[in-house]
Amino acid sequence: MKNFLVTGGSGFIGSAISNHLANLGVNIVVFDNNSRGKSNRIKNNKIIFIKGDIRNQKDLANVFSKYKFDTVIHLAYINGTKFFYKKPTEILEVAIKGLVNILDLCVKKNIKNLFLASSSEVYQYPNKFPTPENISLVIPDVKNPRYSYGGGKILTELMGYHYGKKFFKKLVIFRPHNVYGYDMGNEHVIPEFIKRIKSKSNIFKIKGTGNETRSFIYISDFVKAFDIILRKGKHCEIYNIGTEEEINIKNLAKKIAKLYKKKIVIKNTSLAKGGTQRRCPDISKIKKLGFVPKISLENGIKLIINQNT
Repeated sequence: MKNFLVTGGSGFIGSAISNHLANLGVNIVVFDNNSRGKSNRIKNNKIIFIKGDIRNQKDLANVFSKYKFDTVIHLAYINGTKFFYKKPTEILEVAIKGLVNILDLCVKKNIKNLFLASSSEVYQYPNKFPTPENISLVIPDVKNPRYSYGGGKILTELMGYHYGKKFFKKLVIFRPHNVYGYDMGNEHVIPEFIKRIKSKSNIFKIKGTGNETRSFIYISDFVKAFDIILRKGKHCEIYNIGTEEEINIKNLAKKIAKLYKKKIVIKNTSLAKGGTQRRCPDISKIKKLGFVPKISLENGIKLIINQNT
C-alpha cells in the first residue's frame, strides 16, 4: 500500500493521518471540500490536495482517473454535535452519496484496500461498558435529527462490510471515540470548554447533569492506533479506537479550569434530546494488535493549552 486517497483529508483526523503517512514515504492525495477542513493542516508538501465535494461523483471520478490508488481511507463526513441537529439532510447526503460514490469508483478501478471511518455514535445507548464492537447498533428515533449522524455511520458499516466481502482484499472499519487535540475546531467538547474557561465569566453551563461520561483519545495516540489497523487489521473487521479512561463532563470542566487556575461555578441545563449518557469503548481488540495509549487526558489537555499560548 503506497498510493492513498484520503477523503476528508484536510479535517482534524484526516490531516493527522495524511501527514503521518506522507512522512513515512507514502504517496497521498487528499480530497476535501474544506467545509470544515483547513488546507493549512496539511504539513507535508508532498501531499497533493484537491478541493471537491464527495457527493459529486464527476469530481471524484476525475481524481480516480488522474491518479492511481491502491488504498482509500474514507473519512469525509460532517462532524460536530450541533450539526447533527441543524444539518441532518446534508449529513445523510454526505454519508450515503459519498459512500456510494467511493464504493462504485473503488470497484470500477479495482482498488483492493478500503478503510472506512465509522463512529462511537453507532452505539447510542449500549447495555455494556466498556462497550465492545459486537454490541447491537441502533437508531432510537428516526424523527430525532441527532441520529442522522449515527444512522449514516450504520449505513456506512452495512454497505462497507458487504461490499468488502465481495470486492475488496482488505476492508477495515474503525470507530473513533472522542478524538481531541490542538486545532480540531470549537464544535467539540474539550476545545469548547477551553474557550469558555478562558472567557471572563466564571459561570460555566453544562448540558445535562454533568454526570454524563466520555472517554477521550489524544490525536497522536489515535494516529498510532490507526497505523496499527492499517498494517495489522483483519479483513472485514471492526475496531474501536479510543481509551478506557472515562470521565464525567462535570469533572472534565473542573480539570480544565484547574489547569487554567480558574474557579468556575457549574450551572446545569437540559440535555439535548437524544444526548448520550455514557460512552466508553472496549479496546481489547485493538490492544491485541499492539496498541497501547500513551497520553493521559490531563497531559493531552496540557499539550493543547501549551500550543494555544
